[in-house]
Order: sequence, then C-alpha cells, then structure tokens
Amino acid sequence: MIEETFVMIKPDGVRRKLIGEIIKRLEQKLMTIVDIKMEHLEQDKAEKLYEMHKGKDFFDMLVDYTISGPVVLVKIQGEEAVMNCRIVIGETYPEKRKAGSIRGDFSPYLTENIVHAASSKQDAKRELELFF
Repeated sequence: MIEETFVMIKPDGVRRKLIGEIIKRLEQKLMTIVDIKMEHLEQDKAEKLYEMHKGKDFFDMLVDYTISGPVVLVKIQGEEAVMNCRIVIGETYPEKRKAGSIRGDFSPYLTENIVHAASSKQDAKRELELFF
C-alpha cells in the first residue's frame, strides 16, 4: 500500500554532511521524496515532535539536541513507507543496529543517531501535519 511518512535528518547528520547519503538510501528502497526543507527548529516544535517522551528523564536533552543546529525535514511516499523507512534507518539502540542501516553505519550513539523517522502511520500523519 502506498503511504506517506516523515523523516528528519538530525543536527548531527547535517553537521556530518550525510544528507545526500541518507536521501540516496531512502530512494534506493524505492521511496520518493515528495517535499524537503532545511530548518532550524524552534523549541516548541521539537517538544511537539517528541511529546510522547515528555516527563521522561531524557526529554529535555533530546529537545536541546534537536534544536542545536539545522535539520532536514523530508516528506516521503512509497510502498509501506513507514515500515520501509524504519528498516533503512535502523534501530534506536546501538546494540541492536545492523550494518547496512543508516544508524548502524554512521552512529554508535543512542542520542546522536543521525535521523528520526515516524514509528507508525499515526505518528507519520501527526508529524507531517506538524512540519508540512
């Protein structure tokens, strides 16, 4: 089923000049970039993006990291886009990451992990509405 999803290249991905590599990998998985923009997020938008983590001990650190530099916001369309983007991006936890995924190849860290992707169809809809 064709669907749309949301991906954000985080400040460390932008700083490390991985934008092209990330987009290339998503397109190689037959995803289509529908819209893309670079932005320096305001704190309120970062808090809304990660609102499901509000109250957790890492929330403030996550928001501060997200607003620490420019990010690239990407609207993607494709077959089972949410699931396929998550596969390309890789696991959140470093010990579970596989070589060949974006996070597995480029980030040994839990917090600075290059890229964010919607984890469900509902999250994709909410995140796309927030940024596009």
